[in-house]
Amino acid sequence: MTISSTTLSPLFFPAILIMSLLLSPPAGAQNSNHFSEYIGAQFKDVKFSDVPINSGVDFHFILSFAIDYTTNTSPPSPTNGDFSVFWDSANLSPADVSAIKEAHPNVKVAVSLGGATVAGDTTVYFSPSSADSWLSNAVSSLTSIIQEYHLDGIDIDYENFQADSATFSDCIGRLITTLKSNNVISFASIAPYDDSELKEHYDTLWANYGSAIDYVNYQFYGYSSDTTVSEFLNYYDAQRSKYAGGVVLASFISDGSTGLSPVNGFFDACRKLKEEGKLAGIFAWSADTSKSHGGFQYETEAQNLLASEVGVV
Repeated sequence: MTISSTTLSPLFFPAILIMSLLLSPPAGAQNSNHFSEYIGAQFKDVKFSDVPINSGVDFHFILSFAIDYTTNTSPPSPTNGDFSVFWDSANLSPADVSAIKEAHPNVKVAVSLGGATVAGDTTVYFSPSSADSWLSNAVSSLTSIIQEYHLDGIDIDYENFQADSATFSDCIGRLITTLKSNNVISFASIAPYDDSELKEHYDTLWANYGSAIDYVNYQFYGYSSDTTVSEFLNYYDAQRSKYAGGVVLASFISDGSTGLSPVNGFFDACRKLKEEGKLAGIFAWSADTSKSHGGFQYETEAQNLLASEVGVV
């Protein structure tokens, strides 16, 4: 039966509006198909081509790490923003970056700065001599690395500090904005986790430069291995609120050793977030770990979930 617009009940349009609201994701929904994976830190001979790439996702590899330290001293010592390559460059070379991006147009490649340690067990500190000198050295050295390796972005993963939060914010914030304004990078991410000193530094950076940060790669696997789905969802909502307006990625460690693991419900949590319109993406630590622990099944599952329609996977 065809209903004439002149015969509609006055309650018809409100009913349609209510139904559309019930069937729509919540306000502020930000589901996306973004997937990132850290690669190269553990020297497990992993190559870009080892990792499955779903053409239906926005895929970022994150080379780990470039560090402003030198190993010409014993122990290694900071170089005030003069970064060097500390990832497995024999298997992840400039030619390898070009090849994977040519083979997969949905792939971009970034470099992560800092990390926890260098040369095995030496703690990496953010330790500038001065903000201006650190920034000058960092812009110069990173521009060289980024252009040599055909990279697209940077990730900030300093985890230990010999400078206050204001200096960290000033240096990192100006680094990101300078590299962007120079058209050296197109995106930047940060990788905080639940630690009081670290939170102070990243909170200050976010307060001052949040608009320049494209992704928050929050290390949810930093929580204990007995984390439940419910607890994970609470952690995620807390960080989503804390980094309001940001793109907060869910995350897992591929050997399942910490945090909510894939076998204990990580993907169940992600499906719930997606149903609620809150799954901004997923990242994994790391391709090296996956290669040495049986393969890349969780990378495949994560990407399939991100590329699917709500309720399909």
